[in-house]
Amino acid sequence: MSHSVPTSEAGGLAIHRTDFVVAGSGIAGLWAALCLARHGRVALVTKAELQEGSTRYAQGGIAVALASKDGPESHLQDTLIAGAGLCDVPAVEVLTYEASQAVADLMDAGVRFDQEGGQLVLGREAAHSHRRIVHAGGDSTGAEIERALTERARASDSIDIFEEVMATRLLVVEGRCAGLDARDLAGGENLRFIARATCLATGGLGALYRRTTNPMVSTGDGIALAFRAGAMVRDMEFIQFHPTALATPGTPKFLISEAVRGEGAVLKDVNGEPFMHRYHPQRELAPRDEVARAVWNEMKKSGEAFVYLDFAPIGRDRIDGRFPGIVSELRSRGFEPHTDLVPVAPAAHYFMGGVDVDLRGATSVPGLFACGECACTGVHGANRLASNSLLEGLVFSGRAARAMLRVEPLPAKTLSVLEQMPFAPAPVAEDVYGEIREMMWDDVGIIRSEHSLNNALKNLARLNGALGTSAAPERWAMERANMILVADIIVRAALNRKESRGAHYRTDHPEQSEERLFHNLLYQDQDGNVRTSNRPVDTRRFRKPLPEEE
Repeated sequence: MSHSVPTSEAGGLAIHRTDFVVAGSGIAGLWAALCLARHGRVALVTKAELQEGSTRYAQGGIAVALASKDGPESHLQDTLIAGAGLCDVPAVEVLTYEASQAVADLMDAGVRFDQEGGQLVLGREAAHSHRRIVHAGGDSTGAEIERALTERARASDSIDIFEEVMATRLLVVEGRCAGLDARDLAGGENLRFIARATCLATGGLGALYRRTTNPMVSTGDGIALAFRAGAMVRDMEFIQFHPTALATPGTPKFLISEAVRGEGAVLKDVNGEPFMHRYHPQRELAPRDEVARAVWNEMKKSGEAFVYLDFAPIGRDRIDGRFPGIVSELRSRGFEPHTDLVPVAPAAHYFMGGVDVDLRGATSVPGLFACGECACTGVHGANRLASNSLLEGLVFSGRAARAMLRVEPLPAKTLSVLEQMPFAPAPVAEDVYGEIREMMWDDVGIIRSEHSLNNALKNLARLNGALGTSAAPERWAMERANMILVADIIVRAALNRKESRGAHYRTDHPEQSEERLFHNLLYQDQDGNVRTSNRPVDTRRFRKPLPEEE
């Protein structure tokens, strides 16, 4: 772990003054830090090791319209369809029209995407109308991106890396975010990072659920930090459940990429019969929420905790060449994908909501930015299109970095206040990890209802009542407090959306309502009360269609 020398010590508090502070070290955090490092000093803070996060587990790849018959407009339309009416069109325009440059930037940074004959290999995944998924190592895209960006960050003279350092609160002075407080989990020190702009890139919240493909660091920390600081959060009810996680013991659940179905793998019931034709005309290539609910329904019908995924239609050579990592992992667990039906079941996978941000990554708190999975840009709507997540983290972290450069330095008066401000005790909770995860899976999972959500709210009120504070907190105790808060926000948002749309399905409101084409917004007022409001979906267009589509 490489630390900068603290500029001062105050009452046992090590104070680091820097230009920018970034919390999180996945694709969004690393890319933001690398972009900022060209213009100033960056403190990169992460609660675990630098490479530990969801990015390195990503198998599928990055969606980018490069094929001759493809284009950003087609990618945009596919994203809007998958988002079930809740995508903000300007955000999707940014994502799809800036995708090719973003991928080129990654390649310049040393990411080695798969190529044949000097051309990028393009795969296809569900709900995409063209082959447009660039990947690395077949199914090791996230690991390759994390490798390249981690190496760059460690080599930078302008980035101070703080591993095993967990943010405890955002510093808000006179309505402006001016850095964050943190706890050195290894050394036991309390740290303060004073910066002109702060960026949250802390990832998702899959660890709130009993079954998840996420690493256990994904406890919603950045969302909790932002909410406590008064920032708005958006669309917290939308958690995407991946339909094909390996149905064997283990955490995180091993993900079998959607790209496997994109190449021809078939879902089968416990009798070995295909079933997706009964649920959606696109069968295995239907949007993820549709496939996840179909799998859930088949499990309920059979009473088994899985359905099967049949790799055989892909072809032996194609399986080995395209999915070497998946094949190796399955064999290590006793499955031969060439011949065996592989048991799979849904698991919490990706979070579409998050800290409310604009197209520059700015939150409702001046000086505070967010990007990646902890942020809600409006790109994903109610249901993320496959392989848009790494792309979003890349495109919008670069935009956030450019916006952070325009933030004015802190005035001397503010610096003086920050250096004298005492370190505040962090919220902590008892070890209720298993209880939270069971409750979220049972009551706030793939299928919800007013009854189940109110049951969750009642249990969360009890857990909230047992919260405490600590000036020397353990990581797990802070994580549990963050999980309780974020779970509470999710439940309130889910109760507020009285319809079924995308990844949010309620048995008591099974239909979509055209009157509910809005974003759910929640924030905490100065008295600690949770307030709700909404915002219409942004349907404006700023770019003209491509010439071939006019």
